[in-house]
Amino acid sequence: MVFGKLTNALRKGLKKTKEKVLGGLKAVLPFGRDLDDDLIEEMEEYLYTADIGPITVGKVMDAVRTAYKAKDIKTTDDCYVFLKKYLKDLLDDESAGMQRAASGPTVILVAGVNGSGKTTSIAKLAHRLTRDGSKVLLAAADTFRAAAVEQLVTWSERIGCQIVRQATGSDPAAVAYDAADAAIARNVDYLVVDTAGRLHTQKNLMQELDKIKRVITKKIPDAPHETILVLDANTGQNAINQALEFGKVLEITGLFLTKLDGTAKGGAIIGIRDQVRVPIRYIGVGETPQDIEDFDADAFVEGLFELEDATAP
Repeated sequence: MVFGKLTNALRKGLKKTKEKVLGGLKAVLPFGRDLDDDLIEEMEEYLYTADIGPITVGKVMDAVRTAYKAKDIKTTDDCYVFLKKYLKDLLDDESAGMQRAASGPTVILVAGVNGSGKTTSIAKLAHRLTRDGSKVLLAAADTFRAAAVEQLVTWSERIGCQIVRQATGSDPAAVAYDAADAAIARNVDYLVVDTAGRLHTQKNLMQELDKIKRVITKKIPDAPHETILVLDANTGQNAINQALEFGKVLEITGLFLTKLDGTAKGGAIIGIRDQVRVPIRYIGVGETPQDIEDFDADAFVEGLFELEDATAP
């Protein structure tokens, strides 16, 4: 059964996470039983192992116990229905999606630690925008890591978009400035700026990101229009900490969660959304440029709880 916008790609990407979250829940919270305190206790103990994060699990279980005491939920089937609605409400975001520039190029600044899948995520986003008919320019401003520049150049050739680059070790802010200049001159629709994922210290990294932001704003006054933080879904609590750190110097407007297809830790998305309170824009469900999905809370939760048979509550 397909619910909402649940696609085959998302279903496949959620397979390992669903096996962990739903598979474990079915063992401690079997369908067709009256709910009681012992079952709720077992449910809580299991959720602490499901990578959702202790703070978020605490909130979920407070809500479950309140509903149980109020007799709003009486059976395990009721509990699944309640849990799905609660998670959809927690994950949902009513923001109007990616922001666009009123005129001129829309600037998307992309941040994230090395190893998070940042460069590949930029390629996926650029491919999506190009496929939809937009003219895209990439800025290779992660100049401290030669592999990052070369990888982005390779992706730009594959997906057919332009790129501004300089030699390894160049000033990232200078690359960003030149790219903003080129974006205006070439009349592109989108400028997507890759940024450093690591410098000698966290302080240096944050200072560099702030500098990149400032030089872009000099050329395009209302930029960046979007600041996307790329997080690896495998890293759980570390992803939350990264978001909080980057948020100290950048106004993060959206998250891109990667590597969902290769992990059983996709439940971390719930904790990330709960604690960071930034909209999840995209999720990565594979390695090709096409493996990008718009995040949809209903589809994600339905995919997480989708059953293979007709026993669904």
